[in-house]
Amino acid sequence: MTFTVGTIGTPRLLVRPFREDDLDAIHALQSDPEVVRYLPWLLRTREESQTWLAARIAASTLEADDDAVAYAVERRDDGRVLGSITLFLRSIEHEQGEIGFVLERSAQGQGYAAEATAAVLDLAFPALDLHRVVGKADARNTASATLMQRLGMRQEAHLRECERFKGEWGDLVVYAVLREEWDRLRGRAQPASSDSRKDLRSSPPA
Repeated sequence: MTFTVGTIGTPRLLVRPFREDDLDAIHALQSDPEVVRYLPWLLRTREESQTWLAARIAASTLEADDDAVAYAVERRDDGRVLGSITLFLRSIEHEQGEIGFVLERSAQGQGYAAEATAAVLDLAFPALDLHRVVGKADARNTASATLMQRLGMRQEAHLRECERFKGEWGDLVVYAVLREEWDRLRGRAQPASSDSRKDLRSSPPA
């Protein structure tokens, strides 16, 4: 079984695969010091953003542990790309996923990130038969922590000085939600467990 990134519609957004013509929007995002302040990479040149975009376009499926796909977050009203959502398949055997998100400053505080992330989780839990999804953020990134709390994720850890972050020790907070919790939050009955990914579990990671 292979999960392929596709377009997800929400009331205000199209959460879709990236295209080559998204470069201007992505470079504007990745070259904004305030946006990348708490992200694990430095400001990017246009060429670096182009390389990033090409890699995301090429990585369109989830098949093995630690595979990732990225979605562009496009506003329906004007077609503007506001940011990205990244979905990781962390463990096939243990049915674990991870979600990440980044939006441009002008789009923050308007519920777009929550709308897009919830849409991806609505798809990912059943499509990948995930049991648990985590989200991580620099402990100083209160906006990301607030978003994960708003989504119904709970804080499971605060890791003190667990990594070198842009030249200094940084703390990391870890949030998570189980599928049964997500279904309950979204007002859905949890389906019976299945072995829909049997072929994935039987194959070693590439």
